[in-house]
Amino acid sequence: MARLRRSDWAPPLNQRLVMLCPYDLGVPGGVQNQAVALSKEMARRGTTVTLVTPGLTIDPDLKDEGVQHVAAGSVRSMAANGSNAPITLSYRRVSRAFRDLEISPRDMIHVHEPIAPIMSWPALALHPCAMVATFHRSGVDRSYRIAGKVLARRLSHIDVARSVSEAARMTALVATGIDSEILFNGVDLASIAQAESAPTSGQTILFIGRDEPRKGRALLLEAARFLPETVTIWLTGDAPNGFQASGATVVFLGRLSEKEKHARLKAADVLCAPSLGGESFGIVLIEGLAARCTVVASDIDGYSQALSGHGLLVKPGSVAALSQGLRAALAGEGPDSEEGFSYAASWSIASLADAYEHAYDLARSKYSRRFNA
Repeated sequence: MARLRRSDWAPPLNQRLVMLCPYDLGVPGGVQNQAVALSKEMARRGTTVTLVTPGLTIDPDLKDEGVQHVAAGSVRSMAANGSNAPITLSYRRVSRAFRDLEISPRDMIHVHEPIAPIMSWPALALHPCAMVATFHRSGVDRSYRIAGKVLARRLSHIDVARSVSEAARMTALVATGIDSEILFNGVDLASIAQAESAPTSGQTILFIGRDEPRKGRALLLEAARFLPETVTIWLTGDAPNGFQASGATVVFLGRLSEKEKHARLKAADVLCAPSLGGESFGIVLIEGLAARCTVVASDIDGYSQALSGHGLLVKPGSVAALSQGLRAALAGEGPDSEEGFSYAASWSIASLADAYEHAYDLARSKYSRRFNA
């Protein structure tokens, strides 16, 4: 992979970046993808990076990219925000792993989704060095609001707060009182550009997401009945029990590696994201644009903000609206794909890393004032 542009920022002597992600890397998810991609990019720029996640298995690919991966605590699935979050509740193991890191005041901690149990909680309590937090979640429920109040003292130790979208900013503000600056989710443009297209046999629609109600996969399977047999729909995950295809040809892909995901994106004509809600941004939409797909997505806040007019938005939860939008996209009636590609280029992970480097500088300055007060 070609070396991406580095900014003028350089880490202080002996500084280490410790990235804390609350979700297991073995389960696909936007927060995990951002934590991994940002860790790799910062490592390319010469920063010593340690990524800490739940789990019992180390990701060997991260070592090849220059990132130390620490897995701490067994994983359990917990219902949250219409989804199932792969977290750990092993506070003792997480605390032990954090102590073993031997954080110094010269280091930098970057916390993703600080309210989510429990990966960041020991760091938030101790505040051993400068800390940046990124809020990803969209939507406040009772448990999230309560957690924000319970963790208020720890959350006050965040030196600099960022969010991935306006929806995420408002969620954090309501739940915690913290007003964060909006950045974005970054896309690994180079990996998509270098991917070899997967083989196809005609017009192809791609769905990338977990098999859970919020993601709208079942809605797409219903809409498939109203599309021609010559159209192929690729879906991540396994076939539902008793599923019988009609209309478009449906192919279940199981779990995709990042390499295969990029190959499918390059080959697909349409990327479909029929989520019902709870999406703060939708990085997969930008990945679709970067692969020159026409994007058909639900008209929800996170998605409409991410696409900014570069995709086809349809009524959430409507099979009729979704099938109509897919037919329009396949007929070439969507926004210009080259304009979408140019738009996606502004969301590169390199640009995001530039923004976080400035956030790290600001956090370091604020922590220094606290530390020396």
